[in-house]
Amino acid sequence: MNGYSITKATLGRLPQYLEYLKSLPEIRRTISATAIAKALSLGDVQVRKDLASVCGAGKPKVGYETDKLITDIKSHLGCERLTNAVLVGAGKLGRALLDYDGFEDFGVKIIAGFDCNDTALKKGAKDILPIREIGAYCREHDVRLGVITVGQGSAQEVCDTLVASGIEAIWNFAPVTLRRLCSICHRASESKIPRSRIFSSTLPPRSLGIWKW
Repeated sequence: MNGYSITKATLGRLPQYLEYLKSLPEIRRTISATAIAKALSLGDVQVRKDLASVCGAGKPKVGYETDKLITDIKSHLGCERLTNAVLVGAGKLGRALLDYDGFEDFGVKIIAGFDCNDTALKKGAKDILPIREIGAYCREHDVRLGVITVGQGSAQEVCDTLVASGIEAIWNFAPVTLRRLCSICHRASESKIPRSRIFSSTLPPRSLGIWKW
């Protein structure tokens, strides 16, 4: 990673740039900030500033080398190292997220799900385990990120359980505001999770909220 300064807002847009760049045909060796801005319906000046904070200015009349730009964005997002995550709430949304492998492109790997309903439990590529086992599991597998996909009535209790299990950041899909922020702010300041995992930059579409510090 280079020494350019980068803002939280810029971090929030980097995955969008990365997805677009990865969708380009391999023969597209270079690309301009103007082309990216037009494709993503963003302001030209904003895109130039964002990319400058990632890898400096592009070359006049050439723009950016596509492969290098992808590498630089991945570096800032921390994609080289996967952050282990667990999910609580194995309903339709929870199971869909468990089955989705796209998070790994942004450095997040959901390795297991948890639920309080015994009928939801299963063994497989990604186990769905009893919620009572989550603390030991998180410690054994160095889990840093928790995903909440339960109803709003259970979300705070799940949040408290995740915090007690050593979780350092939470993606919250329940339509409720979580309260346990200040109890782990100190630990969060020394978190091993790249900042981009905590900010909304890596949230999937239609997420209802993220707990961040």
